[in-house]
Amino acid sequence: MFQLRPHQKSALEAMLLHAKGIVVAPTGAGKSIIAIYDTIRHFALGNQTVVVVAPRLLLAQQLCSEFMEHITDASVMHVHSAKDCNYFATTKPDEIGDWCENTQGNKLIFTTYNSLQRIVDAGIHVNAIYFDEAHNSVKKSFFDGTRILSKYANHCYFFTATPKYSSTPKKPGMNDHEVYGKIIFNVPAPELIANGSILPPKINAMNIGSARDKDQNAAERDCMTLLDTILNEDHMDKVLVAAPNTKVLIRMIAETDFMTEVQSYGYDVLWITAKYGAFINNTKISREEFFNKISDFGKDPNKKFIVLHYSILSEGISVPGLTSLVMMRQMNVIEMCQSIGRVIRLHLDDIKAIQNGQIKAGDLNSYTKSFGLIHVPVYSNTGISTVRRLQSVVDTVFVEGQPAISVIKK
Repeated sequence: MFQLRPHQKSALEAMLLHAKGIVVAPTGAGKSIIAIYDTIRHFALGNQTVVVVAPRLLLAQQLCSEFMEHITDASVMHVHSAKDCNYFATTKPDEIGDWCENTQGNKLIFTTYNSLQRIVDAGIHVNAIYFDEAHNSVKKSFFDGTRILSKYANHCYFFTATPKYSSTPKKPGMNDHEVYGKIIFNVPAPELIANGSILPPKINAMNIGSARDKDQNAAERDCMTLLDTILNEDHMDKVLVAAPNTKVLIRMIAETDFMTEVQSYGYDVLWITAKYGAFINNTKISREEFFNKISDFGKDPNKKFIVLHYSILSEGISVPGLTSLVMMRQMNVIEMCQSIGRVIRLHLDDIKAIQNGQIKAGDLNSYTKSFGLIHVPVYSNTGISTVRRLQSVVDTVFVEGQPAISVIKK
């Protein structure tokens, strides 16, 4: 079994004392491991039904892979629309109910917020439910399912790095204690940096020296900016690119020489959109294969790759080994924190060295990778406000040690 860090043990102790509540921890804190250990605790009782909720199909499948590395005494069902699933999957309430009724022993169900209502409609009894990236649950179309399961599940926990509150009674927020309970555990980012769980982020504002047009030249301009960044900036072996939008991403792939150029420097190009699916170079692959590829590439010290997406990889998806992020679009507070979280994970060599006692946790100068690098292009007409907001978020979370709370005001 995975050896728990002190903050993970403390979170589990808090969950043992509270049947409902919010667990706040920065991205990279190992929230999924906390949920896995709590699931194991429930399964020890026998004949338990546990539900795990994720914001996206890809994350639901990744969470399933992580859970099944540690759990061997449960039957698994997926409740979402993905076709490429290794387990029984359905979105039909009657089939969900039949599966739960006819399956003996412990049951583990992975679903998305989009399909959460199907579990409610099935009328099954839930012993424990974990809402991953729980700030998504306040969305109007997801909240009814969240509220009902929060009321009827024996244990209910909401995991997030970025709580989303509401200051208006017209819209739900995670400050609704009846639904969400209270914050039962909160670990500050500086503590996680000190104990070797995550790295501090470092912002590199790049002055482009010209304007960014939003017309037909946008894809060509972004291609030039991205090529210049990848080929001339530091720590660009394994790069995540947050594209301005799906249209520009597709046009940059299809209409510019971006892919040909970076491939000539030894890079593989992976890209994914909600509309078109997942690709490696010019070959379409399944979402599961996409996840496996980025995991394998990330663990290979000799592999150079670039992953392009619009927003689909922001939340929860683990891409091991990333050396930098190129942020090419404006983001809200939650999106910024989630994107930062993709690149502040430790280098695999540093994790092993800390575990073996070769280097001391938190001694950043001894690390192979001592920070997560975030490149932000700054044009004459856009980008500087993004840098300022990003720096504010970094100061709040990684210097002051406070969670970045998003507030719905109207």
